[in-house]
Amino acid sequence: MFIPSSFKMSDISEIHEFMRKHSFAMLITQGEGGMAATHLPMLLDAEAGPRGTLIGHMAKANPQWRNVTGEALVVFPGPHAYISASWYETPGTVPTWNYVTAHAYGAFQLVEDPDALHDILTRTASVYERRMPKPWSYDVAAPDVNQMLKAIVGFRIEISRLEGKAKLNQNHPEERRRKVIRALEAQGDENSLAIAKLMAAL
Repeated sequence: MFIPSSFKMSDISEIHEFMRKHSFAMLITQGEGGMAATHLPMLLDAEAGPRGTLIGHMAKANPQWRNVTGEALVVFPGPHAYISASWYETPGTVPTWNYVTAHAYGAFQLVEDPDALHDILTRTASVYERRMPKPWSYDVAAPDVNQMLKAIVGFRIEISRLEGKAKLNQNHPEERRRKVIRALEAQGDENSLAIAKLMAAL
């Protein structure tokens, strides 16, 4: 990912926190059939490896997991918003797009051991159900669990490279940035408000 120095996120813990918040990611791999991408929830184990390890699962019917070669790339998309040049109120400026994202790279490793698969599913349910009023829990002993396990494959990706980018008009003067924040707040949609909040926090 091209990251000018003014937009680079250097703090691994900050990138990890972003990944946890925006954990519905895109897994991109290369295989015998060419490139493939699947949108999946990704769990981060920050303590496994120097940059952390991602774990997840996909449908066994999805051919992406077969014969993966080279590095896998996982893209964590965050909020984004179009920035009109008219908001700057300055001649010689151009429109742009503000956004935050993280890219994680590493070797794709299959997880087929039943106990390890149970662990992935238990942890996934725990993370996403804890915000529910009546959390559902994954029951390893349920009678249909073993049949369901036959329909999925698990995987882990120990992160070898980690990149974070927050493009939030840091290359513009403060006065211009404040105008952009006000314009985004006036638009009022979820992405615009999220970007305005991130810009205001810098």
